[in-house]
Amino acid sequence: MEKNQNYDVVIIGGSYAGLSAALALGRAIRNVLVIDNGNPCNRQTPHSHNFLTQDGNTPASITALGKAEIMRYPTIEFLTDLVTAVKGENNNFDVITNSGKAIKARKLLFSTGVKDLMPDIPGFADCWGISVIHCPYCHGYEFKDQATGILANGDTAYEMALMINNWTKKLTVFTNGKAELTEAQQQQLTSLKIDVIEKNLEEIEHQAGSMNRIMFTDGSNQILNALYARPPFEQHCLVPKEIGCEINKMGYIQIDDLQKTTVAGVFAAGDNTSKFRAVSAAVAAGGKAGAFINHELIAHG
Repeated sequence: MEKNQNYDVVIIGGSYAGLSAALALGRAIRNVLVIDNGNPCNRQTPHSHNFLTQDGNTPASITALGKAEIMRYPTIEFLTDLVTAVKGENNNFDVITNSGKAIKARKLLFSTGVKDLMPDIPGFADCWGISVIHCPYCHGYEFKDQATGILANGDTAYEMALMINNWTKKLTVFTNGKAELTEAQQQQLTSLKIDVIEKNLEEIEHQAGSMNRIMFTDGSNQILNALYARPPFEQHCLVPKEIGCEINKMGYIQIDDLQKTTVAGVFAAGDNTSKFRAVSAAVAAGGKAGAFINHELIAHG
């Protein structure tokens, strides 16, 4: 990052949404800096799926290919660092990094993702993204017809069970405590031969992230190949909130149809804005953000 300290756009977060936005902006001949600390949420996921032309490739290889593509454009630069603060206002932002750099930008894009908050169950975090999974469209095919669990309760458990029953009939709901299903929901799951287990989980037994069984606090266990779970999350980067970007009731950065946040000149794209956590969705949102950022730069000279 020696060529320039003043940029049309600084993109904070260099995974799929950020790289896609950079590509759109580089092709629009904008001076762009992508800042990324190299710590994506899917770093231990062995394969990425449901993204055309890249189905089955590793997340890291897709990212590396994307970075190589954007670096062919001479107006794009990449910085390995962590953004700690943003000051200023639209068309005159100062981006401060952990290494002490102060970078000028007219527009900002936050593509910083979210941080999953793992439950205090030994083995859960080790299996996350490998055999503890969140999305059947991303990972369900690899576990089709296998012994599968859902770690959830209430309406979430019910809705997930109906959906995942499409991928496997060897399905069990683990409520990790007293079930909060309605009588009608319980009857529907029973009709589908989906068991509901109310025992408390003690541990997930696994080998290098591939689970073998789940252990219960009463000493019993159940053989399992995969477990769907939707742990809570928080914004990976707190800077958007600190500069006034609205965070909606679901915990995502509020954006409009143009990927604009509630702060002028600040855009957001990717997992930090949407519960649809897929590579394809992030790439689409990033490309859209890049185009609308460029339109805003044109509109303001």
